[in-house]
Amino acid sequence: MNPESSLAEAVPPRRRARGLAHVLVEEFARRIQAGELKPGDKLPTESEIVREQGVSRTVVREAISRLQAGGLVETRHGIGSFVLAAAAAAPGTLRIDPATLRTVRDIIAILELRIALETEAASLAALRRSDAHLDEMRAALDEFQAAVGDQRACVAADIRFHLSIARATGNEHFADFMQHLGETIIPRARVNTAKLAGDDFAQYLYRVNREHEDIYNAIRRQDPEAARAAMRTHLSNSRERLVRVQEEAERAAAG
Repeated sequence: MNPESSLAEAVPPRRRARGLAHVLVEEFARRIQAGELKPGDKLPTESEIVREQGVSRTVVREAISRLQAGGLVETRHGIGSFVLAAAAAAPGTLRIDPATLRTVRDIIAILELRIALETEAASLAALRRSDAHLDEMRAALDEFQAAVGDQRACVAADIRFHLSIARATGNEHFADFMQHLGETIIPRARVNTAKLAGDDFAQYLYRVNREHEDIYNAIRRQDPEAARAAMRTHLSNSRERLVRVQEEAERAAAG
């Protein structure tokens, strides 16, 4: 029997897909940790996984997305998904699974972690950046601006911008840590912040883009204090918007 159909009457489709994706993630993680799938190995194709596991393409795509966010695999466009060497890290290596970020409070906690990490990264990037680093940041900002209206493309460009700053520190551990966080570093990938805060999406992205430009300009000028302040403002603004949402939700729940 198809595992999805056996749950169909009892579980809402979206929750059912997420539950099946979680099972699939655990199965691939087990294979990777057991050495059945080694670094560099290519995962079965989407069609093969659908056929082997008896799940839908939606489930497979959700599972692959979680494996990417957990740093277990990378997907090369038009080629497939491959096991990352980092997957062989010892148990206890930091992994934050986006699937566990279910509430606004969860996203706020990640933003607080980012504030502590990325303000210092911006300061170091201002001191150590090269012209090549600036080019990478600029390309990400241009991509972000061009993608307004396409939320997935905006998230990808946003991640690229923040990772480029981490790389510009010259300290590989900043970039490694950011990559461990994966897509959780951009809360819009899990929570539509603009919608929650009652903001117009285009205006919300315009503000984010302006804050990005402030960070970029401070790094370009090699002004570490301004870069630190601009990054703190950027991340704190996102945090404060979500704090307001959380407080309003708690007041409503209290009656």
